[in-house]
Amino acid sequence: MTSSVVAPALSDVLFACAGCLRDVLAGRSLTESLQEVPDELRAPVQSVSFYVMRQLATGQALSELLLDKKAPNRLLESLLVVALCLLAVDENEERNRARHVPVYDAHTVVNQAVKAAEKHKKTSSFKGLVNACLRNFLRNKASLMQAIAVRSEVKWGFPKWWIHQVRQAYPEQWQGILASAAIPGPMTLRVNTRQISREALHRLFSEHGIEAHETGHAGLVLAQAMPVKQIPGFDQGWWSVQDAGAQLAGEIVPVHNGMRVLDACAAPGGKTAHMLELADLDMTVLDVDSYRLARVEENLARLKLDGPHVHLHAADAADLSQWWDGMSFDLVLADVPCTASGIVRRHPDIKWLRQEADLTKTATLQRTIVQALWQTVAPGGYLLYVTCSLFPIEGQEQARYLEMSLADAERLGAPGQILPLAQQSGSVAPHDGFYYALFRKKPVSGKRG
Repeated sequence: MTSSVVAPALSDVLFACAGCLRDVLAGRSLTESLQEVPDELRAPVQSVSFYVMRQLATGQALSELLLDKKAPNRLLESLLVVALCLLAVDENEERNRARHVPVYDAHTVVNQAVKAAEKHKKTSSFKGLVNACLRNFLRNKASLMQAIAVRSEVKWGFPKWWIHQVRQAYPEQWQGILASAAIPGPMTLRVNTRQISREALHRLFSEHGIEAHETGHAGLVLAQAMPVKQIPGFDQGWWSVQDAGAQLAGEIVPVHNGMRVLDACAAPGGKTAHMLELADLDMTVLDVDSYRLARVEENLARLKLDGPHVHLHAADAADLSQWWDGMSFDLVLADVPCTASGIVRRHPDIKWLRQEADLTKTATLQRTIVQALWQTVAPGGYLLYVTCSLFPIEGQEQARYLEMSLADAERLGAPGQILPLAQQSGSVAPHDGFYYALFRKKPVSGKRG
């Protein structure tokens, strides 16, 4: 006798999604909120929540039209928005499959949303309101969708300030950049070439019916995303999940055996691992968050890259007194904190967590960190500045400032701004958005670097 897995009730999924949305609107990341969702609900809640984050402006605009006044509380508002996002789904099935859209029968969504409202004292007394609003939407869907379509934040799925910033920075490409965020990014792996060749892993995938194509020096892009445990070689440490844009870091830096290297803002450790896969290094790994640093340690152990040559420290990279022993580094990787505006297709809550004022604050923090780290770079050594941002204040403007302000700095060739643009209309952009700038500290006069 075989046992079958019973799918969770949609009402439970909707209520959990409402809780996650409420948290995001209060300033908490979706990743953190999802960690508190029960295991049996997490997969469907994550799927629906990611979609809601992409369509949040639509759900909020519809909620405003359907409610005579402001929602009685944030949890009720969130439940309404979640249900409206699902009810507003494009009816083009092929388009929905391509964009991983969760599709449910409309009347089922209404009924289950009402049941979800019954689950909490803050929403139970308003279940009639939920029912009335959602049924009103179904009766007047066409006219309501037409009424909100003129709003820029609804059309593009971003806050107005974000749209303005991207349009101003990339007048020829802004629409493609914003549109790319509506489609989840591909699942890209970086092969651990210390353990297996890319060719051998690619053949193994083919034998297991996993379609993939090669990218960059060590990447494999899966045609279909899969749970990591279902992909051969995870436990053996043969590969890591890492976007193709992030893999560029290991291709830019001049890594060779024996180098003393610092990864200053390391978590989750993808770039740390990549460099260790490329050469035998004396590696110092920093992150201000001890919990995230523990994740780096776990990843390095799985990849068989840990050992006495790798030194992990939970510390503020900008405060040298916390961690630096005075010995200079041949290479410093400064993957500094940023708005993460380049990775919104993978973390769609980011665009609702950030505020326009964050741009200046983050840019100031970046300068503080890099100016401190520059002191640790040996003459003739390198510093690679990285952000997963689209905004020039964190990219090209910042790099120009650093070039002028860092003592004895020489700027070398690097990709600069890479944008998450699809190669053709409707396709998936091959990588996220990143910015790269490489600096070399001029060697001491009379010595070769």
